[in-house]
Amino acid sequence: MHHPRRVAALAAATLVLSAGAAAPALAKGNPNNSAKLTQAVTVDGVLEHLEAFQAIADEHGSRASGTAGYAASADYVQAQLEAAGYEVERQEFPFDYWELGASSLQQTSPSTRTLEGVPMEYSPGGSAAGELAAPADPLGCTAAAYAGADLTGKVALVSRGSCTFSEKALAAGAVGADAVIIYNNAPGPLNGTYGGLHPDHVPGFGITQDLGRELLAHTAAGPAAVDLSVEAVAYPSSTFNLIAETRTGRADNVVMLGAHLDSVTDGPGINDNGSGSAAILETAIQLAEVNKLNNKVRFAWWGAEENGLLGSWAYVDSLSKQEKARITTYLNFDMVASPNYVIGVYDANESTHPAPDGVTIPAGSAQTEAVFTDYFDRTRQAWVDTEFSGRSDYQAFIENGIPASGLFTGADGVKTAREAEMFGGTAGITYDPNYHTAADDLANVNRTALDIMSDAIAHATITLAQDTSDINGKRSAGKSGKPHPQGDLHARGELLAG
Repeated sequence: MHHPRRVAALAAATLVLSAGAAAPALAKGNPNNSAKLTQAVTVDGVLEHLEAFQAIADEHGSRASGTAGYAASADYVQAQLEAAGYEVERQEFPFDYWELGASSLQQTSPSTRTLEGVPMEYSPGGSAAGELAAPADPLGCTAAAYAGADLTGKVALVSRGSCTFSEKALAAGAVGADAVIIYNNAPGPLNGTYGGLHPDHVPGFGITQDLGRELLAHTAAGPAAVDLSVEAVAYPSSTFNLIAETRTGRADNVVMLGAHLDSVTDGPGINDNGSGSAAILETAIQLAEVNKLNNKVRFAWWGAEENGLLGSWAYVDSLSKQEKARITTYLNFDMVASPNYVIGVYDANESTHPAPDGVTIPAGSAQTEAVFTDYFDRTRQAWVDTEFSGRSDYQAFIENGIPASGLFTGADGVKTAREAEMFGGTAGITYDPNYHTAADDLANVNRTALDIMSDAIAHATITLAQDTSDINGKRSAGKSGKPHPQGDLHARGELLAG
């Protein structure tokens, strides 16, 4: 792998004490198989890391990339890893910092009321007051969607879907709109991102599908107007990923795990994604006690995921073709403790959810998925497929032909009655009602979900650390079976969308 400049950590003891957590508790013995490692990776151990993240967020307000809270979170992870014997690399990369201030969305005609909406991340600051106007093509992806209409002084009202939120904002601005409101194309709130700063973006809000339909009806019946305001601070900045790998194992057959470490600016991000970060951290700590691994295991804590998957893309883009080929599979863990959870596995074999247009699933991904599903079946744990959408940090990997899978307990999707029968909880509400809010704190973590998922992560890690032959034909002793097709490398495509 390409090693970026390494930044020395402060003394581990100092960092651990400042985060309010003890030094890592290591497994007794050699947890070199699934039974031993799943026993060593305890939910209490994972929760200790979450408590540290909560303390950091309490001190700094959030753990968003570019903030002191993110830096402190990374210091904590690095201290824990180094205490367990890992060398830790920091990979820096540029990104656009964005912080939201006060915002408001009001309907002023035909009635006056406050509307529920969330500003688009990376929306520029500004205000707009004017009539709503919907494009002829409701998706509003290009200026042509407005069929020559002039929206000067108006606010565009468009549907999520087909293109990025950024493209919708640029198209609205190109026809003169002062702002854009994007309504969801499925039940639930819309928390979207423009993916970065652009001088031609107009201020934007995301709203629910139901509210969008209601506003469309008002617009069709006669003049309907809104008044909106966004306060935002934005500027070019930089942040970093953390990378660590085991000392033993084949360097040409790397199993990689990742989770994004950053939160949104609005809160502590304990489920999203302290949960995934803490689970792979505890797994890494306990895995360090294994005397010998057949394959190297590499762990990553990504920065700026909430800003558009920037950290994982920066990492994959930094690798040569040969270095990419050495990564046998990538496992992603983005939210594994949702309060109204499902036990979701990325549907790499498309048995339930066909991959969206533009998403290519590399060969070997279905075999990676099976590591999780076979484990759940063997332990009689109910599970469901979750869409292999490419909308998390595995995107950069699959677009470069690297197999992937992962686990997910749900975000802003709505729990079905069948899922409530399978996992408990409440049908008809979102999996995480506190998604991307200040209430995503320790109280938002479901211990049962976290326990189930932590065990599954431990199982997949040690299983693949010892044998990846089902994925790529490589045998643990260094002998290769029949090569497994890895697929072509693919150029990066933006999927911050709609």
